[in-house]
Amino acid sequence: MPFHGTASSDPMKKNSLFPAALAAVALSGCASDPAVGPTSATAPTTVAARPNILLIVSEDHGPELGCYGDPFVRTPILDRLAADGMRFDRAYVTQAGCSPSRASIHTGLYPSQNGQIALATWGFLMYSEDTPNIPRSLKAAGYRTGIIGKLHINPAEAFPFDFAEIPRGNFARRDLPDYARFARRFMRRGEEPFFLVVNYPDAHSPWQRQVDGLPPEPLNPEDIEPLPYFGVDTPQLREILANHYNSIMRLDTLVGDLLAQLDASGKADNTIVLFVSDHGPDLIRGKRTVYEGGVHVPFIVRWPGQVVPGSVSKDLVSMVDLFPTFLELSGADAVDGLPGRSLLPVLTGESSDWRSYLYTEFHAHGGGKNLNPQRALRDERFKLIHNLIPGVVNPAYVDNMEEFDSVPAAAAAAPPHVRATYERIRVPPPFELYDLREDPNEFFNLADDPAHAAVLARMQAALLEYRRSIRDPLLDPAILERFRNEVGPMTNRQRAREHRWRYPEYFFPDRQGR
Repeated sequence: MPFHGTASSDPMKKNSLFPAALAAVALSGCASDPAVGPTSATAPTTVAARPNILLIVSEDHGPELGCYGDPFVRTPILDRLAADGMRFDRAYVTQAGCSPSRASIHTGLYPSQNGQIALATWGFLMYSEDTPNIPRSLKAAGYRTGIIGKLHINPAEAFPFDFAEIPRGNFARRDLPDYARFARRFMRRGEEPFFLVVNYPDAHSPWQRQVDGLPPEPLNPEDIEPLPYFGVDTPQLREILANHYNSIMRLDTLVGDLLAQLDASGKADNTIVLFVSDHGPDLIRGKRTVYEGGVHVPFIVRWPGQVVPGSVSKDLVSMVDLFPTFLELSGADAVDGLPGRSLLPVLTGESSDWRSYLYTEFHAHGGGKNLNPQRALRDERFKLIHNLIPGVVNPAYVDNMEEFDSVPAAAAAAPPHVRATYERIRVPPPFELYDLREDPNEFFNLADDPAHAAVLARMQAALLEYRRSIRDPLLDPAILERFRNEVGPMTNRQRAREHRWRYPEYFFPDRQGR
């Protein structure tokens, strides 16, 4: 469906956002985030010794951590990491799905830019194996590179890590001590600087109350309350959420084991440690959506001697900022056209001038069961969601409610604003507008409120200009319809894996090759 609203330049004048020239940038050199200016630095960092980089990526949870104020979970290790470093209160992934989020981390591009728009296990893939990425750039800069846990991006061969272990999701949680054991081996293998990403399986489903005695004191359903953005409360939700919390507490212990190995290696003082979740919980109004429950994640950075302990950032940070940050930290060659920027000025307190708008998107998850293309933009206060296939039953809602079958009845008996919220997910309108200051749980859609007409127009214009700047292929109604017809019938994973996806060809018909 075409974008509704005019592309007025007025909202962008304040910070010279969204210059018109960006709309013509080719995919191979996508525009820098117009709200933040140029991409990563071309010169090495001024830090005396290039730091090691330890990136810890967990699964399927939002800021349900003690250091973010969650009243039920117990996460002393991650709380200490935040106390020793910087906690980011407004950090976002690009898409609330495992493969798209991880591909954005490793390439610094949005899913619509790199092609990994849905799960690798369903055969979705990047447009090109030549897309620049973290291990390739850091290897060229003299770093040893390692990965523990799943990559979950196609093709895997495009990511030339020197060291790789546990190349699977490991959702059965087997041999959990192996994560720290393999990290110990990698950290001690040489003296050159290293980049290591450790990908843990928690808190992905199936949610397990305890594994190998972890957590030692698990939570029970009666110990917790539903997450505020659920809007409903059922015994089923409480039981699942309690084990979601237990998974996070188990994760906390495993991160402690990993950090103990870093300390024992003698390299902790020259290692920047970053912790982030790949997206929000696989519950309701979370994963597979652009709601805050899906894209808002915990992000913690500890950097001895550089980051002030206990500091907090309120900047709008996207995971497309990680690759530019690592390029600057390592002194690697710059990669042109990245939409993010290096976080070093934020981490070191040199600058508070950051982006004015933050963009997220969604396409599909597996196949047609989760086809629900969305685009979203938030600023300091408001958030706009554009549903690209409005007015019809959302298959992602149907699929989600099959798993959480206690929710529809609970929503029907809930207060009017909750009933309206779930109906809006079931049959999305073209636009949703939320005041995140007054309504952080996104219950009250202001898109049709005359009092917010000016805000709606401003956000629509900004979203349209941003989509143009990154050459979003779904701006073309014909391409959107072709994409819908290709993905919609694919409801079987094996069939999808055997299918040759055509979107890498017709998303960018002017692009030569994949």
